[in-house]
Amino acid sequence: MKTKRLILVTSPPASGKTYISKKLSEKLKHIVYLDKDTLIPLSKQIFLVAGEEYNRSSDFFEKYIRDYEYTTIVDLALEALNYDDKALINAPFTREIRSSEYINNLKVKLKDYNAKLTVIWVITDPEVIHQRMIERNSDRDVWKLENWDEYISGVDFSIPSTIDDPHDDLDFLKFYNSSDEEYNESMERIVSLLEQ
Repeated sequence: MKTKRLILVTSPPASGKTYISKKLSEKLKHIVYLDKDTLIPLSKQIFLVAGEEYNRSSDFFEKYIRDYEYTTIVDLALEALNYDDKALINAPFTREIRSSEYINNLKVKLKDYNAKLTVIWVITDPEVIHQRMIERNSDRDVWKLENWDEYISGVDFSIPSTIDDPHDDLDFLKFYNSSDEEYNESMERIVSLLEQ
C-alpha cells in the first residue's frame, strides 16, 4: 500500500507560502490543497457575534479562535487523506512548527491514515519580504509596514530544524525563495522528491 503524505508549507508572513503552495499543488499528483485563510470568514463572524473588534493579534483571537483554526484545517486535511494520496496545508503554524510535541503527535495521528508528514519551510530574505508586503498592499500588513522594525524584530526566521528527523529524508524540506533562481531550483527539487 502506498504511503500517503500530509504536507505543511510554512514560513513567516510574506515569504511566498501561498504562491509556492499553489504551484506545488499544481505540479504534484493526487493532492488536495487547503489554505487556513479560507477559515477567516468564519473567524470574522465569531468576532462580530462576540462584539469584538476584528483583530487577529488580539487576546480574544488567541483565546477563542487561533488554535481552533489550526485544529479544523488539520482535521480537513486528515479527512482528505481518506480519498487521495496527498493533502497540502498552506498556513504559518508559527508555534506548532517549533513544538516537537505537536509534530510528534501529528505523526502518530497520521499513522491511522497510512500517511507521513512533510514540513516545507520557506526561506526568504527579510528585505525581500518587506518589498513583497509593500507590493501586495494588503490590509493585514498595514501595521507591520508602519512599524517595520518592531514587527520584523519579533519574527523568528530561524529554521525549525529540531523537528527534522535524520532517519526520514522527506520529513523536513527547505524551499529557498529569495530569487527566481532559488525558487526554480527548490520547486524542481521538492516536486521530484515528493513524486518519487
